[in-house]
Amino acid sequence: MDQINQDHVKIGEDKYVTKKSLLSHLRTYNMYYEGESLQLRHREEEGELIVEGLLNISWGLRRPIRLQMQDDQEQIKSPPSALSLSSVHKTGSSRKERLKQTVPAIKVTKPTNPSTEDSTDGKGESTHLLRTCSDLGGRSQGARRIRRHRCSINGHFYNHKTAVFTPAYGSVTNVRVNSSMTTSQVLKVLLKKFKIENSPDEFTLFLIYTSGERVQLKSTDHPLAMRIMEGPCEQISKMFLMDTDQVEEVTHDVAQYIKFEMPVLQSFISKLKEEEDREVEKLKNRYRYMRCMIERHMQTRHQPTACV
Repeated sequence: MDQINQDHVKIGEDKYVTKKSLLSHLRTYNMYYEGESLQLRHREEEGELIVEGLLNISWGLRRPIRLQMQDDQEQIKSPPSALSLSSVHKTGSSRKERLKQTVPAIKVTKPTNPSTEDSTDGKGESTHLLRTCSDLGGRSQGARRIRRHRCSINGHFYNHKTAVFTPAYGSVTNVRVNSSMTTSQVLKVLLKKFKIENSPDEFTLFLIYTSGERVQLKSTDHPLAMRIMEGPCEQISKMFLMDTDQVEEVTHDVAQYIKFEMPVLQSFISKLKEEEDREVEKLKNRYRYMRCMIERHMQTRHQPTACV
């Protein structure tokens, strides 16, 4: 077992490949993506070969996903206590003092038209001041607006109108993973990257081939290692994120018939039915013969019995 762990790399449950084979496929993979960000790096830690980098995953969801409406770092405001109110009052007082020192005085001149003269109180101060606009207030509103609209999947914005949506089928994203991460771990990283509230159990990863074959990755498989062994060309196979209960596996034997036209498929079904009928008739004849032989043997010991 130790020899297997040293010379092999685990790519799935009870599935291993040699380090030499994986490194050979990795060289081919990096040559294909030469000069691009999808090139992978590898290292060894305590005798274990680890490959890391970006993994392309295509969106293949049929049902909407839910996005978080706020960052995880945002704290929920609790009702102010008496101590916090007193501290806020002190802070507000000190802030007012600083504003008095820093904000220049506003000079108010009397209106030129006596008929529109503002009313004054007993001290002679004007009770109506011209409203001024603070640049700081404008900047703070703009900052709040930017924080509220955070870019996500393909330019999607987080807000209450579009927090539930379905990504475009076939659109590609990528996540940074390594070859030791399982399918479950990769799914968690992907959902966390886009702040998706759905449970990882609602999704799964599929390898979909141009032939129509669909292979579901188990939760214990290692997607990046499997991608390397499959090869880099996405015109042959792609890795898709799909709903767990919406897609079924398609074996290679079935996939070879999928792309035929309906009349051809119908003829295949007719041929299979004819073959099935022939096999059923052979089986019936076999058991009919065995039953007849047993009944003949019974005739030698007991009363004659008609052979059916």
